[in-house]
Amino acid sequence: MDINQSKTLRLYNEKGVANLVDKIIIIGNGIAAITAIKSIREIDQEIEIHLFGEEPFYPYNRVRLSKGLLGSLEEEKILIQKKEWYEVNNVKLYTDIKVVSIDVNNKSIRTSKGDRFDYSKLLIATGAHNFKPPIPGIDKSGVYTLRTLKDAWNIKEKVKDKQEILNIGGGIQGLETAWILSQMGKKVSLIELLPRLMPRQLDEQASRILEKAVRSHGIEVMLDTQVNEILGEDKVEGIRTAQGQVIGGDMITYSIGIRPNIDFLKDTPIRFNKGVIVDKKMGTSIEGIYAAGDVAEYENEIYGLWNIAIGHGKVAGYNMVGKDEIYEHIVPVTTLSAFGLSLFSMGVIENSKATDVVLEDRSAENVYNKVYIHKNKIIGAIVIGDIRHSPALKTAIENEIDLNGIHFNTVSFHELIEIIKKRK
Repeated sequence: MDINQSKTLRLYNEKGVANLVDKIIIIGNGIAAITAIKSIREIDQEIEIHLFGEEPFYPYNRVRLSKGLLGSLEEEKILIQKKEWYEVNNVKLYTDIKVVSIDVNNKSIRTSKGDRFDYSKLLIATGAHNFKPPIPGIDKSGVYTLRTLKDAWNIKEKVKDKQEILNIGGGIQGLETAWILSQMGKKVSLIELLPRLMPRQLDEQASRILEKAVRSHGIEVMLDTQVNEILGEDKVEGIRTAQGQVIGGDMITYSIGIRPNIDFLKDTPIRFNKGVIVDKKMGTSIEGIYAAGDVAEYENEIYGLWNIAIGHGKVAGYNMVGKDEIYEHIVPVTTLSAFGLSLFSMGVIENSKATDVVLEDRSAENVYNKVYIHKNKIIGAIVIGDIRHSPALKTAIENEIDLNGIHFNTVSFHELIEIIKKRK
């Protein structure tokens, strides 16, 4: 059957109002898109779903790319769903096809191959790309970033004969990449513009513990350092910092944040800012068009986190087929397992926003537990060391468990955990 000749289906919302839905198109094939498909199929098993991915692969788990540099990076081993899942769920998957424009008036999209596809409902789940810093020399041979499977394959191949690697960016991906490269026996320098590591997820003491652990594995940490130039003629030979320091290296990797993939929307009336602006139903400014995942901007925020993309996709999928679903804010979660540390951070981690704090600080043993409480409810936590307690803290934060009656100035961290488990 021609994909533009579909049978119209009629669904009904909770108010008994008919919703005409005949074809859903999803642009982008990450976890937000896959989650949306699962929600759609909960409600309707027959409606046409057409999924477009720019990469030549089935949807895969990007979270596993950095770890895969040390192990296997075979496509089959990092897929979000097995290939047969798409056939079982009646999903038409188009790989290696980029959507270049949307005609909101005629409800159609156009691809880089010149093909046009009509839709009744549309989901924009195009994700994001790693921001390329405007540093002179950034396009030299020997400069890499890690966002796609092809990026990972490229780094894994090119790093084999490299000795000194300069890693620009001290966020989660930058840290994971530095750790993996050091495990390969490379000399790694971690260069961070800010004065400490992970300031959005860790307080000063936790940052110091992390920095100490990074250094203990032979990685040089350069904080408060701006890269002004990448040196070398035909290939990378090092960098020059804003302070004038020259640091040698034969390979550079960078990870300093993401930018939503929205360029193809600039000639449309779909409202966007940093990303596509969405409401509580993941709806955009145009009726029938939704957005989810790293491309979606909700309440002025773009998180770029796996768990939030799942939440977006679930809500968008339901609403596209008539089930009224509201997005409930998902508290950001960050985890890291590297440099001999296990680390968990969630929620608000500012003393100024907490009425009480429960702290266990055994920094010399790389153990640090800090819980932020506001009016008898946990609003955030940092755990370094044994993170087996993190699920209990996550539950307490998400469910806003009432801790009334506890004397926070005398209770220990482990006593607090036991109380949480009893009250959840």
